[in-house]
Amino acid sequence: MLSELSGWAVTAVAVLGVLSVAAGVAVFVVDSMARATFALLASFLAVAGILLALDLVYLAVVTALMMTIEMAIMAVFMIMFMMNPAGLMPMTMVHNAKGSAGTGAGAFVVLVVGIWTIDWPMPDPERPADSTRQLGEAIMGSHMLVMLVIGIGLFATILAGTVLATARGRYDRFGAGLTAKRPDDPVPGGLRR
Repeated sequence: MLSELSGWAVTAVAVLGVLSVAAGVAVFVVDSMARATFALLASFLAVAGILLALDLVYLAVVTALMMTIEMAIMAVFMIMFMMNPAGLMPMTMVHNAKGSAGTGAGAFVVLVVGIWTIDWPMPDPERPADSTRQLGEAIMGSHMLVMLVIGIGLFATILAGTVLATARGRYDRFGAGLTAKRPDDPVPGGLRR
């Protein structure tokens, strides 16, 4: 397929491929959850750019939209529920560093050997008139109802996450008329609880 691309497309694939790998490595190098989330988003957006350069517009748009929304939801939930503010305090992002590095290196070697040694079938030169429609029918044909339900569920999750992340303070969770006092707030008379 690369032999059919123009010079700028080959350059874009190479540059975005390097950027995607670099951002993927950054996920495990940075020292906070928030930075790792945005590094992962950059990696996925570079992959979407590669798909766009390969003239796979539908897959590029779906990848960009899905990953952007997913990382935004992850950032919102980090701000809401993590003990350190917004996941910005330094923390280790790798557990069992030696074991995971060995597993990753082994998987990489196996995949590279497989890519270069397997006798891949030659692509059919006949292209359909509307490849986007054909892909949509192949993906969604028998699963349309499931995908619609999942879409509604994801939308409800986004709304619920946004509502839970509204600008209410830590001590007014009990409703408008039942705000709790901080433990160190002074009580009438100047005494503390």
